[in-house]
Amino acid sequence: MDTSSEALTQPHQILIVSEDACQKVIGRHEAFQAVESVFSSMAKGSAYNFPVVREAIGHANALYGFKSGFDREGLVLGVKAGGYWPGNVVQGRTNHQSIVALFDPDTGQLKALVGGNYLTAIRTAASSAVSIAHLARKNAKVLGMIGAGFQSTFQLHAALEQRDFEKVVAWNTHPEHLTRLADVCREHNLPFEAVSLQALGSQSDVIITITSASEPLLQAAWIKPGTHLACMGTDTKGKQEIDHRLLAQATVFTDEIDQSISIGEAQHAVTARILSAEQITPIGEVINGLHQGRQSEQEITLFDGTGVGLQDLAVASAAASLAEVRGLAQRVTL
Repeated sequence: MDTSSEALTQPHQILIVSEDACQKVIGRHEAFQAVESVFSSMAKGSAYNFPVVREAIGHANALYGFKSGFDREGLVLGVKAGGYWPGNVVQGRTNHQSIVALFDPDTGQLKALVGGNYLTAIRTAASSAVSIAHLARKNAKVLGMIGAGFQSTFQLHAALEQRDFEKVVAWNTHPEHLTRLADVCREHNLPFEAVSLQALGSQSDVIITITSASEPLLQAAWIKPGTHLACMGTDTKGKQEIDHRLLAQATVFTDEIDQSISIGEAQHAVTARILSAEQITPIGEVINGLHQGRQSEQEITLFDGTGVGLQDLAVASAAASLAEVRGLAQRVTL
């Protein structure tokens, strides 16, 4: 009997997890745990990302690419495919569009297709939240938000769970969009104020930047001692949100050093030769107790959140497992 022929014709089922199902099974707590865990695994060397492909496609002003990796501890293998379509917002769609494909690391067979739009937003927010939890001063009281796009409310909700903030200040290129953040603050009974970038820098104990800027918005001179910054918008060569000189004054942490110096916020400081890769610490080392993290109340700490594929795979794997258990996923035969 030709068993190889039988294997080729044997039906293979995959799990389909919709955007709606992802929202039902993955909340901020689950995303935080998944992201913190995968950062820990990366620092141990038991999980690694593959090289990122990210290109302007020459159509619709869109960026498209692939992020992938393998976590040996969690046995999670996969790829996230997607990108950024800036014209989507006027059509009532999110600018970021993506899907995650998970594979069986033992056989290479496709295991699941998981909607990636909601998961991208919540895992990005979890990433900055992990940095705040491990690096911000315990007595941080003022949170500064730069950017008020779709992702900003996810960031704000997650950040407010990490410290007892007493006020939120914010800035956006289009001030009318700041109502999104004001509404979140109203839910939490927190004062909210729209301010200038300089005022935001001088007041804030924690600052989250989540824009698509290609030139610095925050100047180094505006940042007060003891501030923690989570720079979450720069994930492509040429993007920039803050004055690169600030990275020379701060203690810099990141999700992955190779991405930080090539497509992250650190790319500009490295090019200017005021920062080296050796001066950047993976945040997983702080999580694992190998690095102290913040060493003084006056120290400026900065997290360069470039967005690694393993984050997407971690939350997608959790979503697939939870959705299957709760009967919220579909199985289809290829």
